[in-house]
Amino acid sequence: MKVISKARILIASMRDCHAEAFRSPEFEFEDAICEFDYADILAPVFNLSLASTVRKRLANYIGIKTAKKELLTFGSVTSYVEQEYDLFFFICQHFWDITSINSIKGWREKCSKKVLWIDEIWIKELSNPKTRICLELLKEFDYIFTTQTKSAIAIADLINPNCYSLPYAVDAIQFCPVNIQPERSIDIYSIGRRSPIVHKALLEFAEQQNLLYLHDTLKGLQMTNYKEHRKLYSNLIKRSRYFIANKAKFDTPEQTGGQEELGSRFFEGAAGGAVMIGIPPSYEAFSKIFDWEDAIIPIAYDTNNLGDIITELDAQPERLEQIRRNNIVNTLLRNDWVYRWEKVLEKVGLDITPKMISRRTSLHNLAERLL
Repeated sequence: MKVISKARILIASMRDCHAEAFRSPEFEFEDAICEFDYADILAPVFNLSLASTVRKRLANYIGIKTAKKELLTFGSVTSYVEQEYDLFFFICQHFWDITSINSIKGWREKCSKKVLWIDEIWIKELSNPKTRICLELLKEFDYIFTTQTKSAIAIADLINPNCYSLPYAVDAIQFCPVNIQPERSIDIYSIGRRSPIVHKALLEFAEQQNLLYLHDTLKGLQMTNYKEHRKLYSNLIKRSRYFIANKAKFDTPEQTGGQEELGSRFFEGAAGGAVMIGIPPSYEAFSKIFDWEDAIIPIAYDTNNLGDIITELDAQPERLEQIRRNNIVNTLLRNDWVYRWEKVLEKVGLDITPKMISRRTSLHNLAERLL
């Protein structure tokens, strides 16, 4: 006997195919939707058999050579949508993830509206034939959202006119330090991509001043458990005085083509109440989202006197306290996932849920404790 879910949203997730740490914000978004809406998650898995691998390579070769998007395959096991939903919502990180849609049967017929949210797609990539044939699949969606403002404009012009920018967000309640007010025993926290010049300056400063500079020392991006990773990450930020945040892919201009976009680090650092230092994108969207004073202390890629900058900031405790308060409050009031989901529902014409209203109330109550 089949059990029919009462969910109105079907989320297609890559969580069972990929476990890279940089995908954790997407998985957090998916779980947030399940928490304050009525949603099911469909997570394709890889077919690891030798025969499947051979078929995958052959199908993709032919699909790219003949420009037939329906032949492209991600190599995942076929899955089926067997009940009706108001909305099909697919979150993917990379353009090739989109090909997994060909292994999901029934999503077009069973779901009234179809929406895709793609984390990363650079304008420079749009001219690549492989990318373009993958993006042809976007025509099957009613609406497209991407975190990248400039790419949204380009996709709207080239592929799907209903493409819009939808910035990152964060689970603001999990990252919020208001309830526990932990001691900020980590002086400087840096994760992921970094400027070698800035990193060297911080290493020297931390050694001279006997500070704790927490940074990556290993190569490896795989999470053993996404929720445990996210919990640890949020707790580390809540215990950090300073947090390094830079524009997306700031150190790979060969991939971005010089395009400047807003990465997830800014939302996470602000949510945890750290004082953010780094290289922000120089475009209007950033200044609109992070429009409060000292949202980030800007530096250049080749800044080598970061110790002096931090020493000067440490001499202004009232300013630091105001920065932390502004970061936390603005995150609670503007940059939780519930606000992003409201934008999606508004676009497709679905009502918000009572749980969404309750979450907004909780976020505002937390913010009021700091105002």
